[in-house]
Amino acid sequence: MASEGLHVALRVQPKASQDRIEGLTQRAGGAVAIKLRIGAPPEDGKANAAVIKLLAKVWGLAKSDLEIVSGAASRDKVLRIAGDGPALLRKLNAWLAEQAPP
Repeated sequence: MASEGLHVALRVQPKASQDRIEGLTQRAGGAVAIKLRIGAPPEDGKANAAVIKLLAKVWGLAKSDLEIVSGAASRDKVLRIAGDGPALLRKLNAWLAEQAPP
């Protein structure tokens, strides 16, 4: 958790048939990441912009509050969500609980 926001690990597959969140996946080293499929190609920042647009919509946040701070040219990315870190973590945990199968 960042002092001025929250860092979230992502695993992105560009050039998918549609934009969607797949769930959670384990990255190398054991870290957990949110897995996304994005229709945009990984060129000129199009896939990164699509990631931000999708997550802002799903999480009900402003696109300006989301920024890819690491891995812009990689499938493994780190997203920073601006705001109150503990409150954002609670919101993200509640969202993850909703996504879990019954």
